Amino acid sequence: MNQPPAEENPPGGPGPYPPPGGPGPYPPPGGPGPYPPPGGPGPYPPPGGPGPYPPPGGPGPYLPPGGPAYAYPGGGTVPPGAARGKVRPGRVWYLLAVAVLAGGVAWLVLSFTSFVHQVDSMPRAQLPQGQVTLTHSGGYVIYYEGPRARINVRLVPASAGAAIASFRPYGSPGTTLTYNIGSHHGSATFTVQVRHPGTFSVQAVGAPSGSDLAFGPSLAGGIVRGVVGGVLLIVLGLVLAVVLFVVRIVRRRRFS
Repeated sequence: MNQPPAEENPPGGPGPYPPPGGPGPYPPPGGPGPYPPPGGPGPYPPPGGPGPYPPPGGPGPYLPPGGPAYAYPGGGTVPPGAARGKVRPGRVWYLLAVAVLAGGVAWLVLSFTSFVHQVDSMPRAQLPQGQVTLTHSGGYVIYYEGPRARINVRLVPASAGAAIASFRPYGSPGTTLTYNIGSHHGSATFTVQVRHPGTFSVQAVGAPSGSDLAFGPSLAGGIVRGVVGGVLLIVLGLVLAVVLFVVRIVRRRRFS
């Protein structure tokens, strides 16, 4: 009686791979080992590659060799050895804050220098009697420079064509504007509106000998612009530096 052919596939499996007479086992002897290894699907890529994907414990980031690092979902840390980006904001922003701060200091210095030059360059008339030449029409503030005294001033045109439109005390009662620059110590006393420029004779009753009257613009506006502008820039630079410092610390802790 003929015997039935032997089973090609033993019970429980499809049989060896490759079949008898084939090219041999996969992988061939001496290769990286069986795939998949016994007990599970094994890592991907095979041994010698950039590492398992996904990493144990979760999907994790995909980090191609030399590529950027991505944070794990849920706030995990970047894997060791992964490339780290620069901590922002960069140093260039600190340079901007320093530049703004330096600009405020420079503004104050230039404003003070301009103020000193303005005071020194005002035309003056010696008292108790003298002359002053005013080169343009418009309003002038008259500053008394000398010991405290109660004076009465008279301003009279002394050249052809010179004319005055108005002459009155400075500001409202209680208003004061003073300066103390070098040898000049003055206070705003009168205002004059010049209709036509020229030379004017000044007579001051009650003024001590050696005192002066200085004619110039109102110094209040220059003082306000210089101080306010410089202080605002300095404060802005300091605030910007503090904000950048705090942001940098927070980002550094987050990515550390």
